[in-house]
Amino acid sequence: MHKSIILGTGPAGLTAAIYLARANMNPLIIEGPEPGGQLTTTTEVENFPGFPEGIMGPELIGNMRKQAERFGAEFKRGWVTKVDFSSKPFSVEVEGIGKLESESIIISTGASAKLLQIPGEKENIGRGVSTCATCDGFFFKEKRIIVVGGGDSAMEEASFLTKFASEVRIVHRRKELRASKIMQERARNNPKITWSLNCTPMEVVAGDNGLRGLKIKNNATGKEEILETNGIFVSIGHKPNTAFLEGQLETDEMGYIVVAPGTTKTNIPGVFACGDVQDHVYRQAITAAGTGCMAALDCERYLEGSSSQDWSKSL
Repeated sequence: MHKSIILGTGPAGLTAAIYLARANMNPLIIEGPEPGGQLTTTTEVENFPGFPEGIMGPELIGNMRKQAERFGAEFKRGWVTKVDFSSKPFSVEVEGIGKLESESIIISTGASAKLLQIPGEKENIGRGVSTCATCDGFFFKEKRIIVVGGGDSAMEEASFLTKFASEVRIVHRRKELRASKIMQERARNNPKITWSLNCTPMEVVAGDNGLRGLKIKNNATGKEEILETNGIFVSIGHKPNTAFLEGQLETDEMGYIVVAPGTTKTNIPGVFACGDVQDHVYRQAITAAGTGCMAALDCERYLEGSSSQDWSKSL
């Protein structure tokens, strides 16, 4: 029997682990086949406080893990196949480990950026291909950038990237954009933004010193061409990693876990959610770490039975 099990080892889960371990709660952290989350696919992180010269994403995650281990956190690697929150103790089944039981659960499984699934894309993530404009836009000062997508997020990221890039080209596979009218107007009125609509991305083309460009096909003519670029930002949405929950927690229409405002409490007492699995707005390492701290404190108070707020009225 564990006091607390944490699912996920991104900034949220590892911060929660640090806080619970320091409180002598001896948390068990289950890390999936890709420990560390999205930060492990990021090269240099320049906007995490405390690192004036920046730090590599994998190194930052590694430091967080060492810090949690220093205070007694235990790590096990495996794929969570099933959870049962219907009764206490809660149970978690992990492939290769078996069934685990805990008095509390912290879910920090994050969200995965949707990718185009075209040749050359995955191989060049962190090498010119990005899924986060606010994370990586700074590295493309006075360079040409392509944003793939047609929704509000794509328009917002394209507009943001014009602060750095010399040119931002939006590529979308349809003639019409899905973005709201106001977001479309902002993008169309920006002199740095150009358009390649009704064009399907076919391949990310690498060069000798980074990206060469994005191969696209004009859907009207069938003609293929390579748009030369220094960076490609894929902005076609994110998917929260909540499928394994099988509907046992309340989620919104996009699948993100619903938490009580100002807390990390879910609709089930003793189960908490932090990081990108419950945040589709900010999606930053620092905000994820902040909610990880909140989850640990919420969890600690729950285990100690000192919560001053009626759980049933918190949502």
